[in-house]
Amino acid sequence: MFDRDCTIVIRILTGIGSFMRFFLIDRITRWEVGQSAEALKNIALSEDFFDDHFPRRPVMPGVLILEGMAQLSGLLLEASLKQKYGKDAKAVMTIVERTRFREMARPGDTLVYRTRVTSLNEAGGKVAVEALRGEESVAESGMVFAFKYVDDPELDRRRRELMAMWMDEASEKGE
Repeated sequence: MFDRDCTIVIRILTGIGSFMRFFLIDRITRWEVGQSAEALKNIALSEDFFDDHFPRRPVMPGVLILEGMAQLSGLLLEASLKQKYGKDAKAVMTIVERTRFREMARPGDTLVYRTRVTSLNEAGGKVAVEALRGEESVAESGMVFAFKYVDDPELDRRRRELMAMWMDEASEKGE
């Protein structure tokens, strides 16, 4: 049952058969495979989720902050798996640990996602991740990911295109 359900989730999150709708990373600014990464998310009033969350008092939903942290963390774990074990797999978040929301994120804010690999093996990995607004903590969490091996050249091509776009600034800085 888990494998079937996991496959459905992977199809939704990784764009197999479709393309993921929410990209909650605007730019990757630091990238150290096997260690850590940092990315930016600029929160605009035009984001779809602000229509209902909340009318006249827009606040970014905490679950979407978690999703942004998970997107960066999953990409880092995938690259770390490739570097350490020479394997290609997609990271699927399976456990969220010790999550704390400290502040609200609103239109006009820039979130900085910071993730650090705490463990990695061929089956999955674990990260410590936080979202910051300036130096102020907005959210922090531990996340555990499982690796799912998917053979899909189109998905791989799309992922490479996104990574090239997201990594543009980090590569300009020589990171």
